[in-house]
Amino acid sequence: MSAARPRTTLRTFAAAATLPLLVGALAACSYGSEKKSDDSQNAGAASDAKKLSADTVKIGYFPNLTHATALVGVQEGLFQKELGGTQVKTSTFNAGPSEIEALNAGSIDIGWIGPSPSINGYTKSKGQNLRIIGGSASGGVKLVVNPDKIKSLDEVKGKKIATPQLGNTQDVAFLNWIAEKGWKTDAQSGKGDVSVVRTDNKITPDAYKSGSVDGAWVPEPTASKLVAQGAKVLLDEADLWADKEFVITNIIVSQKFLKAHPDVVEAVLRGSVKTNDWIKANPDKAKASANTALKTLSGKALPANVLDPAWQSIKTTDDPLAATLGIEADHAVKAGLLKKPDLDGIYDLAPLNKVLKALGKPSVADAGFGVK
Repeated sequence: MSAARPRTTLRTFAAAATLPLLVGALAACSYGSEKKSDDSQNAGAASDAKKLSADTVKIGYFPNLTHATALVGVQEGLFQKELGGTQVKTSTFNAGPSEIEALNAGSIDIGWIGPSPSINGYTKSKGQNLRIIGGSASGGVKLVVNPDKIKSLDEVKGKKIATPQLGNTQDVAFLNWIAEKGWKTDAQSGKGDVSVVRTDNKITPDAYKSGSVDGAWVPEPTASKLVAQGAKVLLDEADLWADKEFVITNIIVSQKFLKAHPDVVEAVLRGSVKTNDWIKANPDKAKASANTALKTLSGKALPANVLDPAWQSIKTTDDPLAATLGIEADHAVKAGLLKKPDLDGIYDLAPLNKVLKALGKPSVADAGFGVK
């Protein structure tokens, strides 16, 4: 894997959801906390197909473009094709904590989720409940601002900038960026040289329109929704990372399910790898497929002026970009929002590397955080 390290001038941290020190105060990604089963997305297994070691596999993900691999893989039947007679059942979530709870309860077996709730779930269970088994997406986070009020990065000082929530990974990323600029802002209150205004992604466009905030450090598609209202992209977080890559979505699995059904886990990972290949080979079809899935799940498709730039800024990847997860955790610790986590064993990339080898692809690394 490419060793993703932050550039020395502007170190950053990234991705999506809650942090262990703030459990109870956060609802990851500010999408709410409900979970629902999506029967309309549950493509049945072929009756004559060979069944693997489990009758079903229950997968969870967000109805969000940063979960494009899951959206497209389910929509196009690519997971089901790899699973044969084992049926895919899906659930969608609007928050990382509820997905972790579902994994712990056995309501799902495998999930697409951001790095922060993965860290949270792993450390809270003392390393007993999950493993990260693959990557899914990088990028898709931007600082967008009102161009009438902010024309340069230095002019962010003294302004009101929205982040999704206290301790959310974008929130931590912005706090770290502020510190790198030499400015002072209290992490808890958000008061200081820059006012950090924690605002639900769903209402951030209204807050921007009303003038309650002057900009936002947010993930897609919220960033592109603001741009559609006249905001300008001042900074793409990818530009702060070596190779312009940082993890925003990865794949986790229940350790119990991984142990009991390794063949099913490998089939899902094979479906993920092949979905990412299909997305890269068919970007326009994949974009349309993801939007169709979003319309099915949320009742509303994204308009082209939001969908197109949002899709372009997100990169699907098999590589979990493990080094960047460690960096993200370090920056949360420095911000005072996370106690130093023990991430040893959070990754088990053996199943993915087995799949990649069989498909003639290079292996990926765990940055020293793998199962020993």
